[in-house]
Amino acid sequence: MQNTPYQDERLPRYTSYPTAPHFHAGVDSSCYARWLKALAAGTTTSLYLHVPFCRSMCWYCGCHTTVALRNGPIIDYLAALRGEIALVAEQLAAPVDVRHVHFGGGTPTILEPAEFGALVELLRQRFAVHPEAEIAVEIDPRRLAPAMTATLAAAGVNRASLGVQSFDPEVQKAINRIQSVEQTSTVVAGLRDAGIGSVSFDLIYGLPKQTARSCLETVEQCLAMQPDRLSIFGYAHVPEFKKHQRRIATEDLPDGEARHEQAEAMARSLVAAGYVSIGLDHFARPDDPMARALSQGRLHRNFQGYTTDPCEALIGLGASAIGRLPQGYVQNEVVIGRYAERIAGSKLPIARGYRLTPEDMLRAELIERVMCDLDVDIDAICARHPVHANALASSRCALEKLAQEGVVNFDGSRLRLPEDARLLVRKVASTFDAHLDHAPRQYSRAV
Repeated sequence: MQNTPYQDERLPRYTSYPTAPHFHAGVDSSCYARWLKALAAGTTTSLYLHVPFCRSMCWYCGCHTTVALRNGPIIDYLAALRGEIALVAEQLAAPVDVRHVHFGGGTPTILEPAEFGALVELLRQRFAVHPEAEIAVEIDPRRLAPAMTATLAAAGVNRASLGVQSFDPEVQKAINRIQSVEQTSTVVAGLRDAGIGSVSFDLIYGLPKQTARSCLETVEQCLAMQPDRLSIFGYAHVPEFKKHQRRIATEDLPDGEARHEQAEAMARSLVAAGYVSIGLDHFARPDDPMARALSQGRLHRNFQGYTTDPCEALIGLGASAIGRLPQGYVQNEVVIGRYAERIAGSKLPIARGYRLTPEDMLRAELIERVMCDLDVDIDAICARHPVHANALASSRCALEKLAQEGVVNFDGSRLRLPEDARLLVRKVASTFDAHLDHAPRQYSRAV
């Protein structure tokens, strides 16, 4: 497909619906406590723990994190995190069935090995973590010592996600992240030797001084390490919100056409190497659980991106962490000091949230299926939701316009994206977003 005006449009990533800019203070800690108490025994649940610290700041970063050059702030934060775990567990009227645990950040492996091991043990004590639960951790390969690798394995971690971004030395200098191929390869080998079988890489296109050729070279270097999954994200340059991004020279950033070329080149290379293309930006080996979930219509999407996790509830723990319960979304205080103060006062640290309506639930399912499958039967999904038939009238009109432009195939009910329109999936998903016209534009570019 040739370039379209939609490729430079700023759009949500749709890891939730409604998206986080629509959360508000009307959903508070008392509301969250009621929602937790309402969870039935055995509810399939995931835990997300946010560790908002790094040893240095990567200038492209869009995460909620801060630089910690000493361990004191991390130790203080861990005390608050343990307090939140206790507060949340006390709200549950019955044990839930925890099938997934994800440590994100920041750099979760900034913790000392003993601290990380004790934190996992606390989770097992306070929640019913299934013996075969997936326990995943995000890793900065520049700062993973062998002792931490051994601790991860002993704690039951079975999936590791490594930040790579780019192996191009010029790009690495421009983003303040120097990381060699050899360094990364050593970490991968160590993880596998320790028994952590699933390894995934995160790559980024659209970075300063990046070219399609350097993107392909990074992909080739990654393939030599045989990762099970790769995700390829487009860099979102929002220096008005992330001040450290001001260190990136705007003139060094590739334009929309170059970004599109980079994304397409990386995708073609991975597919040619035998990886299955999944949704907007993930790739997996054909025998990987994510590829199987895609083929069986069981792929899902949450705040960590594409996932095999079908949980009924996601409990977020830590500053800025977002949770999703059947009734809606909650987000913790973003500022670490305020988060810790709430915990010290024995209060759930909720800053804002969103209570879902029946129409929200319909639109959320439609958006998830579009983002995951690139193919959705709108009428079939509508039949499962108690929403007026005219609720999607404007969405259908927007889809008809996209069909006329050749972006999608649409017969009034069945919606399908051609393979060459994959990078426009967020534009297609946005046709179901009833909030978009009123949203603050804090979104990343579509490609």
